[in-house]
Amino acid sequence: MKKRPVFQILLALLIYAALFILASSCGLIHPACYAYAGTFVPILFGFVYLYAAANIQGFGAALLLNGFVLVVGLIAGEGNLPFIVGLIVLALLAECIRRRSGYDTRKGVRLSFIPFAFSFYAYSAHWWTDTEGSLAAAVEEMPAGYADKMMPVIRNIPLLVIMLVLTIPVAILSMRLAEGVMKKQAAKLY
Repeated sequence: MKKRPVFQILLALLIYAALFILASSCGLIHPACYAYAGTFVPILFGFVYLYAAANIQGFGAALLLNGFVLVVGLIAGEGNLPFIVGLIVLALLAECIRRRSGYDTRKGVRLSFIPFAFSFYAYSAHWWTDTEGSLAAAVEEMPAGYADKMMPVIRNIPLLVIMLVLTIPVAILSMRLAEGVMKKQAAKLY
């Protein structure tokens, strides 16, 4: 196992948490932005994941990233069951795939990023698993009429399925973009 530079890992954790917070705040634009941000935010997550995986060429890159966001979320009072279970399960899937495919390989990072890319959906899943609670929170926290805008988004299950499926090609594209831009980190992986 290779050396784990603490500063680089801390930087990746902070950037990942900031991206998560930024994506969660896009709901201020419209409820659909929040509901489906999980399809597009992997474009940014891919860069952080590649950076973390290149610096942690062993077990832990996905678990550290999602674990840190989970702790931040719990501290912020966002700890619902789908969020907790989703982040843990997706990180463990990514870690298992990376272990099987090689911690120090691009293939391992590419394949493991696919389940990891769904991490934001763990955060927004409460809309579909606890619709009543989510609507009540929207009435309390958001501008008037926001909950009314949420209902058509929540009820549009076919669009949710399409957006979930689209997350896979977005994840693949994201990792290719990250490798192209972050050549130094990609070079650490064979």
